[in-house]
Amino acid sequence: MVPPLADDAIVAGVRAGDDAVFAQLLNDWSRSMLLLARTFVSTEASAEEVVQDTWLAVIRGIDGFEGRSTLRTWVYRILVNTAKRRGVRESRMVPWSSVTDDDRGATVDPDLFRDADDQYPGGWRSFPQEWHSAEGSVLAGEVRTHLRAAIDALPDRKRIVITLRDVMGHSSDEVCEMLEISGGNQRVLLHRARAEVRAQLAGYFATDSASPAEGTT
Repeated sequence: MVPPLADDAIVAGVRAGDDAVFAQLLNDWSRSMLLLARTFVSTEASAEEVVQDTWLAVIRGIDGFEGRSTLRTWVYRILVNTAKRRGVRESRMVPWSSVTDDDRGATVDPDLFRDADDQYPGGWRSFPQEWHSAEGSVLAGEVRTHLRAAIDALPDRKRIVITLRDVMGHSSDEVCEMLEISGGNQRVLLHRARAEVRAQLAGYFATDSASPAEGTT
């Protein structure tokens, strides 16, 4: 496997029209960019066009990259802005700035946690039930399908934030910069997105554990 290039080498290569550098960049980043673009738009084809438009914008704008953020954050911010505009046109999502209630909704039941005057305030009253199945890895694909469906069902901003943080592994600072939101807003959206996804999976696992074992009556 070819190790990833440092930002300086990538920028210099793209500015110089080095095809090998750009090809490696495409290979390293395009898959995750497609995943992120898909959270904004309605089809895989639209997501592919967003990624293509982003790369064109990167080539045209690379001379303006000043290094005030990482190159990856800069490129992904171009992607996010391109995808936002496309998503609005497709009615996949409303404009980001017009959403006012995406930080509301289900969260973890506060009754599950210890009171402020408890010896361990804020801790679990009892640990959540462990999620497992006798079939283990056999059901891994099914669990991933339910997880993906739970994320896809989230409101726009929650879906995007949890995808960036928990699926793609970006830091909170990177997400705030890409989406141009505050740290507090990012934390609330992520917390509520995780809570809603957990609630969906809890229902799935509860149903699964209540089902009779195969071969029993």
